[in-house]
Amino acid sequence: MIGLKLIRKQKRLTQQKVAIDLNISRESLSYYENGKRQPPLEFLVALSKYFNVSIDYLITGKEFKKG
Repeated sequence: MIGLKLIRKQKRLTQQKVAIDLNISRESLSYYENGKRQPPLEFLVALSKYFNVSIDYLITGKEFKKG
């Protein structure tokens, strides 16, 4: 989840702040950012809305481009 860590740092948010806002533990967020765990689809959608980026961006760090 390359993009998750990038967008969080770009917005200057701590793991703790994001975790509190999304009602998860800071440790879970850290695991997602570092690829130790995969978040459920529903949580990817919540992250996408929270940061206003695509799920593709959260996973790859790049926006999806058609053709």
